[in-house]
Amino acid sequence: MLLKTLYFKIFISLLLIASWTTFINTPVSHAAIRTVTGTVTKVSDGDSIQITTAEQTKLKVRLYGIDAPETPKISHRTGQVSKPGQPHGDESWKALENKIMGKQVKLEILDIDKYRRMVGMVWLDDRNINLEMVSEGHAEAFIEYLKPAYRTQFFDAEREAKSARRGVWSLPNYERPRAFRKRLKVSGGE
Repeated sequence: MLLKTLYFKIFISLLLIASWTTFINTPVSHAAIRTVTGTVTKVSDGDSIQITTAEQTKLKVRLYGIDAPETPKISHRTGQVSKPGQPHGDESWKALENKIMGKQVKLEILDIDKYRRMVGMVWLDDRNINLEMVSEGHAEAFIEYLKPAYRTQFFDAEREAKSARRGVWSLPNYERPRAFRKRLKVSGGE
């Protein structure tokens, strides 16, 4: 009986190790929490949208792996600019809007962020919209959050956009969105 228990524990341990190894080596693209289809009903800026599903569920979405220049924030109370934007922020927002507004997209949900937004890869047919935004210089690869399965393609797209001086990379004093947000917070603007 003791020998059977020992063999069972060894078998379970090996099974757990095998499944853990498989999980660790699974590319992020195959690790989506869920995939949903919906129509883009709002583009908030160059990396945030809203999708409405067939069931009329509204999903706030942060595009995975990219960081776009900030757009000015307008106070709902006063109608005035409450937070300044960055150069190319409006262009980035408009580029994303022109690509997907009103269109049916597929969203691979990879995570949920601290603001309760779905974080995911947005696909229009076979086009990876997140990657297109980086390739065209409307957003940068979000170094801090890119998982290994996507790093190479996003970094290559950014490198190519930089060398071709597309979008934000054509600006003489480009400030990364993360640095801009940090500076704004330190100065009391956020």
